[in-house]
Amino acid sequence: MPEKTIPSFVGMAPSGDVELGRVQLAPEVLEVIIGIATTEVKGVANTRGNFATGVAEKFGKVVHGKGVKTEWSEEGLTVDVFCVVDYGYSVPTVATEIQKQIRHAVFHMTSLETKEVNVHITGIQFEVGTETV
Repeated sequence: MPEKTIPSFVGMAPSGDVELGRVQLAPEVLEVIIGIATTEVKGVANTRGNFATGVAEKFGKVVHGKGVKTEWSEEGLTVDVFCVVDYGYSVPTVATEIQKQIRHAVFHMTSLETKEVNVHITGIQFEVGTETV
């Protein structure tokens, strides 16, 4: 599958008409921004990665973009986040806050608007170390 290019940003030219060049973001950069924004929401226990991210974390590597999927289309950026919520928190409230936090972080760090932010709750964490799916 061909890699999609992220839209370029136009920088301000120092002399008014000199172009500074293009800035492109790797999809991994967006995934890290989104992952950190998600884990900062109160009530989010963790995000869900795949087997490879689980193995990497066992060896001490922090994977900030786990549980995040981004997709570019003609209409814009679609974000899917897979996470676990702490027991006792309102799932709709946490999901709405995740959506707001992601939109805010992505816009203020990259100037990109998100078309959709889809939150997938994959489990509830009752106590530290125990999770129910």
